[in-house]
Amino acid sequence: MTTTTLAVLVPLLPFLGAAAGLLLGRTAPGFVRPLAVLPPLASLVLAALVAAHQGGGRAVDAHTELTPTGSVPIELALHIDGFASLVAILVAFVAACVQIYSTGYLRDDPRYPSYAALVSLFTSAMLLVVYSGDLIVLLVGWEVMGICSYFLVGHYWETPEARAASLKAFLVTKLGDVPFLIGLFALATDAGSFRITRVLGAVASGDLHHPTLVALLLLAGVAGKSAQFPLHTWLPDAMAGPTPVSALIHAATMVAAGVYFIARLLPVFEASSAAMVVLAVMAAVTMTGSALAALAQDDIKRVLAYSTIGQLGYMTGALAVGDRGAAVFHLLSHGAFKALLFLAAGVIIHAAGTNSLAAMSRMHGLRDRVPDAYWTMTVALLALAAIPPFSGFFSKESVLGAAEHAVAGSTDHAPGTAGWIVLVAGLLTALLTAAYATRLWLLAFRGRGAEAPDHGRQPLTMTVVLWVLAVPSLAFGGLAYRSLPGWFDGRALTPSLLTSILGTGLAVVGGLITYGAWQHTTRIAARVPLGAVAAHPEGDAGLVEAEAIATHRPAYGDIAYAPDPADPGRLLLGPLHRSAAAGFHLDAVYAALFVRPVQAGASLVRFLDREVVDTYVRGAAALPRALGAAVRRAQTGNVQTYVSALLAGTVVLAVAVVLVATGA
Repeated sequence: MTTTTLAVLVPLLPFLGAAAGLLLGRTAPGFVRPLAVLPPLASLVLAALVAAHQGGGRAVDAHTELTPTGSVPIELALHIDGFASLVAILVAFVAACVQIYSTGYLRDDPRYPSYAALVSLFTSAMLLVVYSGDLIVLLVGWEVMGICSYFLVGHYWETPEARAASLKAFLVTKLGDVPFLIGLFALATDAGSFRITRVLGAVASGDLHHPTLVALLLLAGVAGKSAQFPLHTWLPDAMAGPTPVSALIHAATMVAAGVYFIARLLPVFEASSAAMVVLAVMAAVTMTGSALAALAQDDIKRVLAYSTIGQLGYMTGALAVGDRGAAVFHLLSHGAFKALLFLAAGVIIHAAGTNSLAAMSRMHGLRDRVPDAYWTMTVALLALAAIPPFSGFFSKESVLGAAEHAVAGSTDHAPGTAGWIVLVAGLLTALLTAAYATRLWLLAFRGRGAEAPDHGRQPLTMTVVLWVLAVPSLAFGGLAYRSLPGWFDGRALTPSLLTSILGTGLAVVGGLITYGAWQHTTRIAARVPLGAVAAHPEGDAGLVEAEAIATHRPAYGDIAYAPDPADPGRLLLGPLHRSAAAGFHLDAVYAALFVRPVQAGASLVRFLDREVVDTYVRGAAALPRALGAAVRRAQTGNVQTYVSALLAGTVVLAVAVVLVATGA
């Protein structure tokens, strides 16, 4: 087979698996699991073959016109460079792991057939985005992912949280997609084509007439899809869906699509210095704000959700300084350890026998109960904190190194201002990332919350997947650093000495400070009985608050879970903790600025429709009805009445004629 044929099959196989799964889910349930697992595995093999054929060299391009439009043509096109080859492998690999894991995690779920089919469709859509060489075809995959996320996040639609989260994810991402679509059409109009290669050629020749406007419109869609400030608020709420879906969305699809899109069209953004600065500010606010929010969350999945937002901020920061190699490198590295983090969290949740019991303050004795999750999550958290030699160290240092080069003026693709913004924010986020990673590890595996019921050993498919993902979390960074520089635009992936020392040093400091705060809170909390409602003086504001304990005691069966008061996050954040835990109240701000005005406008329209428009309609109908009633009274059915009226009319006409004639 040719490379083009293999590439076409990569997104096609999961799509066919999704269609077959939906058709056979009820009639032949025994085929559901093979149809869920085999297509992504086959796509993984084919994607690896495509990557081997492409070899990190010249891009593979193929195209055929989809339909004549009379103006800008739409084509079925492939554009596979080194980035696309590697990202496709990541997508297929994570999707295969998620499908295998889900066979155990959702083994008793009655809606598993539709779930598995939607995951396959999700995978197919992301692979279409990765390989597509035409922006309209890319848009199709972009939007299909949006509708798949709506259904998958709302999988547990019986719960109001899942319903609200799925609707919020759909609406917020669509809010960004509207300007994104306008930007695509503006870009194609200037370039005369939707083909990515022709668009990049138009940028290189200076034929892009409104680069700043186009770039900012496209950034709105990227902010929504990749959960960047200010359109990031949907992602933490999306944790209401099944945990394997969270792993897929955060590691390889949906949120990765926006970063990949900028990387593919980076010259469009580089054509505007203003757009690059805006991108840098967006990345800086996103990574620091999300890291602070992660440090205040109690739900383990929400910690990981804010962590994803922050790591995506690193990627967009690398793009803001013109280094797409560093951005994609961190995208690949992050995909492995973030999938591992979510799936390990799923093992913890599964051990408690519920999808929703994920509060770290109520965890106890998990190190011995779920040893596979303990060891693999430890590896993933070390990678997240960028501790050498784990994969996150190499990829995060490549981002910080790119920012350092921009500050030094070593690149012509980004202003120095963007470099300073990304570098300072990246170093601060390195400190905060290590802090919340350490806090998560301490509370989850060394906490003293009330112990949940033990639901036995986890399915083998779940634990095997954890160890499979632990391998790239540990080794991918070093492998890429040594063997794959040619796949990243020929950029050397060697960590910079200065940023390596600063980044690693800050990470170690963040971990040590958090550990010290945990020990301090543990000593004080040891004097407080578990479940006791205790108020502490303002000097210990980082410890337990009475209302926090009183409102966080959900019951499972006959057992009330008392939260662990030894939370270092409260001590570290102090008065900022409450705001950080609420995501800095952005949802409340949006409700005040947008939701309530729209609701007020809708109420006004409803009033006008009911009291004005309906009144006019009723009045317009009342006049003919009154005239009809008057005419109806004349229709008595009495012949004598009709003859009398006829004679009276004749007399009146005669008199009128005489008067007229006399007057004449």
